[in-house]
Amino acid sequence: MASVHDCTLHRIRHVHDERGSLVVIEAGRDVPFEIKRVYYIFDVPTHSSRAGHAHRALCQLYIAISGSFDVVLDDGRERRRVTLNHPDEGLLLGPGIWREIVNFSGGAVVLVLASAYYAEADYIRSHDAFLAAVAAGAFP
Repeated sequence: MASVHDCTLHRIRHVHDERGSLVVIEAGRDVPFEIKRVYYIFDVPTHSSRAGHAHRALCQLYIAISGSFDVVLDDGRERRRVTLNHPDEGLLLGPGIWREIVNFSGGAVVLVLASAYYAEADYIRSHDAFLAAVAAGAFP
């Protein structure tokens, strides 16, 4: 059964010298899944939220490449809030977790690495439907 505590923070390789910083992300080395899709979210008004859904099978890594935001995690039994504000740290989310991205700072950019191509059927967009899926044991 998926748990908010299964969502973990991961340090990402960070190289720094007098010229600046470089973060390296390689599938299979730095991310525990093959990266099939990459997207980013930006220009979000400070009091807005994003996400508001769960996935049936998709794994994702959220990274604050600029600014900060909070990710509110919900496994149907417990909620947890994680703040992301370092470009060399990512939050790994598996299937069966409801997520909302809130509390965006000015200039925040969310980079998302995903384990699969976009498939609408993988999304659960109603919190009530998510809770019903949790109750039915739909997530390992």
